[in-house]
Amino acid sequence: MGAEITYLRGDASAPQGAGVKVIAHVCNDLGGWGKGFVLALSRRWPEPEAAYRAWHRGRARNDFGLGAVQLVQVERYVWVANIVGQRGIRTGRSTGVPVRYEAIDAGLAALAGHAARLGASAHMPRIGCGLAGGRWERVEPLVRARLADRGVAVTVYDR
Repeated sequence: MGAEITYLRGDASAPQGAGVKVIAHVCNDLGGWGKGFVLALSRRWPEPEAAYRAWHRGRARNDFGLGAVQLVQVERYVWVANIVGQRGIRTGRSTGVPVRYEAIDAGLAALAGHAARLGASAHMPRIGCGLAGGRWERVEPLVRARLADRGVAVTVYDR
């Protein structure tokens, strides 16, 4: 039943392989979009950013918040999963890191259901480990437990 995690050199915004693909990435809970991996997404498609900003604007009336996932279709067989897994952003004065592992875990669990429904593989950079400041040694077991062990093939892209 379990699937593999494959590591490739490349760009997660240009996922490899056949079939339906979901590109997963981590967003902050402030509505900010403009640094890191989201720039690669926005260069390819306007929809993920527009959907995320609208989701954040309407947060009083929707599920926006840590651990939530928003699925945005960008091509016939490609979706982007905006996972809210970061509280705030790093500033010059901040202490600690914005990553929230429990929110990434919840988001990946929700993503597993979407991927199963779509018959999709999951594609991602090392989520939560860039601007969010997380460590892959903490994130990778979550990806394995929530996706790979549930039969979702995962490809992680390193630049």
